Amino acid sequence: GALAQQAGRLVRLPGLLLPGLVDLHVHAPQYPQLGKGLDQSLEVWLQRYTFPLEARYADRLFARRVYRRLVGDLLAQGTTTALYFASRHADATCELADACLEAGQRALVGRVVMDNPEQCPDFYRDESVEAGLEATRAVAAHIRARAGADGMVRPVITPRFLPSCTDGMLRALGRMAEESGCHVQTHCCESDWARDYGQARFGRSDVAVLDGFGLLTRRTVLAHANFMTGPDMERVALRGGAVAHCALSNAWFANAVFPLRAALAKGVRVGLGTDIAGGPSASLLAAMRMTVAASRMLQDGVDPARP
Repeated sequence: GALAQQAGRLVRLPGLLLPGLVDLHVHAPQYPQLGKGLDQSLEVWLQRYTFPLEARYADRLFARRVYRRLVGDLLAQGTTTALYFASRHADATCELADACLEAGQRALVGRVVMDNPEQCPDFYRDESVEAGLEATRAVAAHIRARAGADGMVRPVITPRFLPSCTDGMLRALGRMAEESGCHVQTHCCESDWARDYGQARFGRSDVAVLDGFGLLTRRTVLAHANFMTGPDMERVALRGGAVAHCALSNAWFANAVFPLRAALAKGVRVGLGTDIAGGPSASLLAAMRMTVAASRMLQDGVDPARP
């Protein structure tokens, strides 16, 4: 230290100097509702609060204002790379990519795909499979043109989750993933409701269904994955996929604790996500603390005999 100081190479800074943090699961359009409606179940929260808010991103100027604030907030929290779910609007998703590029944040940005009329409101869904694919291609083309060769921002194929997509859409997105080599992100067995929906509709686990549609690859990130079985974990590891562990939002909506140690033992790659706005904090440090607490609770259990 003394020699470095004498040579003029010692720089004193307040706080800690850390590598940039990587947030593997952010719902960018939900930023204005951070911490709201957390007393609801997942399916009610989506229909009552989230879908109406996300529908507002048809207004490109509204999207620009929100996304610039969000990206600035995440950078201030130390998040230099983020994996974003946007809304279903192509123009607004392009605004998110532009905000990341202008601020210098590395990002993967995905236009949310959702076309199932049984689970998506009429005011907020893709009109058809082809309409959803066309909008997704347009966003990918915009991002590639703006980001250039270094790929600071990249497109990601983003079916919201199994309930929100028809079989035709899932099949088409799987083909797109194979042909383009794009990353894929989606929710996977996040809650008991989502798990039960997949079993009732397909007769298989979320992981098996996604794999069958070609959406489980070495470039896939599965958000939550709380109800994965041992065979599910083995399948994810075999395909080279990864999980975004979102301990903060799991505490509110999952009705489960992600079996982190078991997943790691099976060879599954796992990173962390804040899951704005299901997670009530934009800080990955808060997500880290909750991850430790959740794992301790899962390991030690809860004694109902204690007062």
